[in-house]
Amino acid sequence: VSHSGQKPDLNIGFIGAGNMAFGITKGILCSGEVQPRKVMVSAPSSNNLGRFQELGVAVTHSNTEVVTASRLVFLAVKPHLIPRVLAEIAPSVTREHVIISVAAGVTIATLEELLPPESVVLRLMPNLPCMVQEGALLFSLGSRAGPQEGAVLKALLAPCGLVEEGPEVWIDTHTGLSGSGVAFVYLFAEALAEGAVKMGMPTAVAQRIAAQTILGAGRLLRDSGRHPAQLRSDVCTPGGTTIYGLHALELGGLRAAAMGAVEAATERAREMGRK
Repeated sequence: VSHSGQKPDLNIGFIGAGNMAFGITKGILCSGEVQPRKVMVSAPSSNNLGRFQELGVAVTHSNTEVVTASRLVFLAVKPHLIPRVLAEIAPSVTREHVIISVAAGVTIATLEELLPPESVVLRLMPNLPCMVQEGALLFSLGSRAGPQEGAVLKALLAPCGLVEEGPEVWIDTHTGLSGSGVAFVYLFAEALAEGAVKMGMPTAVAQRIAAQTILGAGRLLRDSGRHPAQLRSDVCTPGGTTIYGLHALELGGLRAAAMGAVEAATERAREMGRK
């Protein structure tokens, strides 16, 4: 794969047509630097393929067709289907292909074992906000993938959100922090809105304001580059409303609960990887 650090002029394939494949496809296309005709997606039924056709990408029911038509192939199927899919496509995989797995809990070692010896493999863990180009994605290089493949993937996925590279041991932690973390934030948003409803605000208004509060706080945190504790401190005037609210959160054990949630989700991801 050439053009280190630039968006590659390559044919891109997706095996699997779920939300992650759709989110990544939308992200890749939204920059305008990858043409829809360069992308092909396969799925066993037509149920999920309609939305891909609306984007202008090619669709098929044949996984092998995706592999033969593409240089970069994203494996975006459920983890338990990976062995079957790899057995099917392995005869068509060459050393020219770059195989990128999005399957949770499936290790690079497993992928490399099930593919031909010279295969170039990367493992990627995105999260749901890829669908609105605000994802947090972490990828790891397989034993035969080099900095060049990493640079190409990073450039390709840049429109999807934040893209980080790290060792494979971080993938399970990223799953707990960001894959599952999205749901933790939704729970917090729901609780914020319910607090406002309890205080007399209509539900719909409370939900809109809670969503915007989380979005605004997140952008400020990301764009300022400051530690969350500094930003939190900035909002607290002595004897004011915020410190009273924060005290209630500390009494409720929010900090320990959030740390425990990331730990529990990470441990579950590790457990799934051992199966």
